[in-house]
Amino acid sequence: MVKKTMKILAQFYLLSFLISTAVQSMPLDSKDRFSPVMAKHGMVVTEESLASQIGLKVLQQGGNAIDAAVTIGFVMAVTYPSAGNIGGGGFMLVHLAESKQIVAIDYRETAPTLAHKDMFLNEARQVDYQLSQFSHLAAGVPGTVAGLTLALEKYGTFPLEKAIAPAIELAEQGFIVTPWLSQALLNHKDNLEKNPAAQAIFFKESGQLYQTGDLFIQTDLANTLKIIAKEGIQAFYQGKIAELIVTEMEANHGLISKADLAKYKPIIREAVVGNYRGYEIYSMPLPSSGGIHIIQILNILEKDDIQSLGHNSAATIHIMSEAMKRAYADRSKYLGDADFVKVPVAALISKNYAIELRTKIPFSLSNSGQQLSLVKSNWNNLKATPSKLIAPGKLSITESDETTHYSVIDQAGNAVANTYTLNFSFGSGIMVANAGFLLNNEMDDFSAKPGVPNAYGLIGNDANSIVPHKRMLSSMSPTIVLKAGKPFLITGSPGGSRIITTTLQVIMNVIDHQMNIQEAVNAIRIHHQWLPDELRVEEGLNIDTLNLLTNIGHKIKIKKTMGAASSILIDPNSGVFFGAVDPRKSGLAIGF
Repeated sequence: MVKKTMKILAQFYLLSFLISTAVQSMPLDSKDRFSPVMAKHGMVVTEESLASQIGLKVLQQGGNAIDAAVTIGFVMAVTYPSAGNIGGGGFMLVHLAESKQIVAIDYRETAPTLAHKDMFLNEARQVDYQLSQFSHLAAGVPGTVAGLTLALEKYGTFPLEKAIAPAIELAEQGFIVTPWLSQALLNHKDNLEKNPAAQAIFFKESGQLYQTGDLFIQTDLANTLKIIAKEGIQAFYQGKIAELIVTEMEANHGLISKADLAKYKPIIREAVVGNYRGYEIYSMPLPSSGGIHIIQILNILEKDDIQSLGHNSAATIHIMSEAMKRAYADRSKYLGDADFVKVPVAALISKNYAIELRTKIPFSLSNSGQQLSLVKSNWNNLKATPSKLIAPGKLSITESDETTHYSVIDQAGNAVANTYTLNFSFGSGIMVANAGFLLNNEMDDFSAKPGVPNAYGLIGNDANSIVPHKRMLSSMSPTIVLKAGKPFLITGSPGGSRIITTTLQVIMNVIDHQMNIQEAVNAIRIHHQWLPDELRVEEGLNIDTLNLLTNIGHKIKIKKTMGAASSILIDPNSGVFFGAVDPRKSGLAIGF
């Protein structure tokens, strides 16, 4: 009888999966590839179709955007285990329609009490990446459960038990493994099979990984979610789940203690704000570097007629990459957790500082010696600036790749941009035994040694050094753009160090190049992060453009994809919502 019931359930979920996949998997070369999804009453865009469908159902049942976002967060911990999580952390940006406020919820992980500056250095004083990325030492104190719960309690309308219920059902009854999840498991098989608890979850009794079409049940995770739903966050940070985390740490030389978990608190912060061509750009403040540098780069570019230069022309890419280099150079020196170090935020995002940086980008001069803004006729006089010649700016004031982003808006105009992560795909690959969830490896986002790159090639300094209870610097950049005081664009992306530049380009594609949101998300992306000195470009860029860039000194590196910018644009005249899922990953934009 039990087997028959399970077979019926499997058939039901397979049918649901096939229906949802038919909606989300339209090939890129179809006639509709530039057409966003339209809706009037609510819109949800995530990288996982079941999460999108459940989020939309929350809105249809009268929940607001925050209710939907929190429900999605817990659901993706079940259905999107490579990045969705309860063992990691993230950032949420919330636009509150009634008060017309935007608040930033920081639920980034923190360093344990016993963490110290040199904890990842070996006897030769070199960084041991195995320790910083794949050991129990790599885990910061998780913030997701506390952050999602805080958002729900302060700004939502659902009780926690109701918001977690869909995730519990999917973990307990199972869901059909998608092609994307099957491939993700295969890609990270070697890491996952090293950990007995992870192996017990992601591998079948036969020893094979779960594959497309299999019913995937996660009983331990279901039980963990049930405890949280019944007892609240105390269960995770002080109760039974906390005990399981500490047991895991003590058995494997980890550092997270009962006191660390009990001490953890998410923080409501003020968003960092900029202005670009009359649009208000709200993004995540420190310990995210994203908001600061998106605004900084936009400030540098604002004086140029980007639209006239043309989308992804050699001239546009040149000036963008030069601006990116200078922002990432500043990131390496100045940025860290502002609760622990003094960061010159106001100076970094000031228009005057942008003008100063802009003058350091070489351009031709007029007859009078005045610097001209870049125009096509200047091309023969341009040259890429080698990164070794760029240093962090002198300011006038002293002061994973696997992540997932989703965007939500409701009929009242409440909006959420949420980005959360385990850092690497499936985090450290370490599962908390008997709890069913993976641990993050976010400690690698600290600067383990000044001047030595982390897994994403990002250079750090003392501002981002390891200190107990400090939050590690992040690139996650959930962003909400306002026009005339109302939500206009909700965006963000996964992608490690490329999150900042991916989000930047979606904004520019909409504002400068007047693309619809699906075109803006689909468009080929570029990235430069100062060091290594390479201009990363997605496949498909015009060969003549690549040659022009190479000829003026850019070191081109072609990569397949960057980011996955689940985004929503709101038409300021009609109020219609336009949702765009990124074709670089699976996902679903859905509205009503």
